[in-house]
Amino acid sequence: MKKLLVFLMIVLMCGFSSCARRVVTSVPANVTIVKNRPANYKIVRVKGKRYYFWNGKHYRKTRRGYVFVRV
Repeated sequence: MKKLLVFLMIVLMCGFSSCARRVVTSVPANVTIVKNRPANYKIVRVKGKRYYFWNGKHYRKTRRGYVFVRV
């Protein structure tokens, strides 16, 4: 009985091994980065996150500048 349990454990460990592969997502090619925000912007909070709103669009601050996002 003990040998059977050990055998089943080995089979299960080999059968459930991770077959995960690296998945690389592509970055959208048409990302517009705005370097400077205009003087008439507003800061809004949506679900606890800070967004900058101007010209009818929401932007998020990044290291490179401000990126348009859909909220």
